[in-house]
Amino acid sequence: MKIISKTLKFLPLLLVVLAFQACSDDDDAPIIVQERDIVDTAISTSQLTSLVAALQAADGDLVGLLKGSGPFTVLAPNNAAFTAFLADNNFASLGDVPTDVLAMVLKNHVIAGDIEAEDLQNLQANGTNYANTSATGPGGNELSIYFNTSNGVKFNGISSVETANIDATNGTIHIVDAVIGLPTVVTFATADPNFSTLVTALTTLTPDNDYVATLSTPNGTSPAPFTVFAPTNTAFDELLVELEVAGFGDIPTATLIAALNSHVVAGANVQASGLSDGLLIDTLGADLTANITGGATLTDPNGRVSNIVATNVQAVNGVIHAIDKVVLPQL
Repeated sequence: MKIISKTLKFLPLLLVVLAFQACSDDDDAPIIVQERDIVDTAISTSQLTSLVAALQAADGDLVGLLKGSGPFTVLAPNNAAFTAFLADNNFASLGDVPTDVLAMVLKNHVIAGDIEAEDLQNLQANGTNYANTSATGPGGNELSIYFNTSNGVKFNGISSVETANIDATNGTIHIVDAVIGLPTVVTFATADPNFSTLVTALTTLTPDNDYVATLSTPNGTSPAPFTVFAPTNTAFDELLVELEVAGFGDIPTATLIAALNSHVVAGANVQASGLSDGLLIDTLGADLTANITGGATLTDPNGRVSNIVATNVQAVNGVIHAIDKVVLPQL
């Protein structure tokens, strides 16, 4: 009886020790983190309630798409961005946006692949500043998107990343501060600093010709779509040396306009795959001859050869190819 009494005396202490040991074992167990796909991650993010509503309202079951295996990179406009988008486009609410238009705009924020901010920086360091989105333009070609990582990350010159690298099971979300509208050829010309001299030539130097309005014409309305052979800044610098002039003010305006017109094809969205040896290209100015053997080139009426150095920057109303020499009409 004494032995039993002593055992019972220490039983409460034994139970406490065992309970403590059980808790310690639980603490050592791995922590299970609930993983979410892109849609569920957006749902759980207070800044993205408008994006979630837009995805649910748009045509094409975008919710189902972004719950798929992917991977996807989503540039997710925050709530303030959607508020500004509605105001800028004279919509009273999200319900006023045509659902097909809404779907295309949202797809313009989706890039195939899992791309983090550091990946964009590495791409720019290697000379690449364009990617393709899930939105499409003429001929069903995927729209391009321009990114610049020189000061943060900015897309198409208008939308900056506020929060980067939000992981999801099927990709990555970057929260951005503006809705990225469907780009025209003007969008890329103004966003890409390599074309800043071209923009000056199309605006300041030729004020009587509203190139911006013309090249913003929606696809399906004449004279869109366009194919633009866009000289780089270096190409314009070399033109001044070639012509032995100090600046563009020394070039007669009529000559400059004729030259600029010679870089634009109206009524056709000609991607690089549509070029061939000896192809005659009918521009708004001079006729050019394309060749692709040994590298894509254009030859102007003076026999001057320009290399096509970047291709297929696809906009909603045309396509841009960058060239390294300004083409000229017959001198």
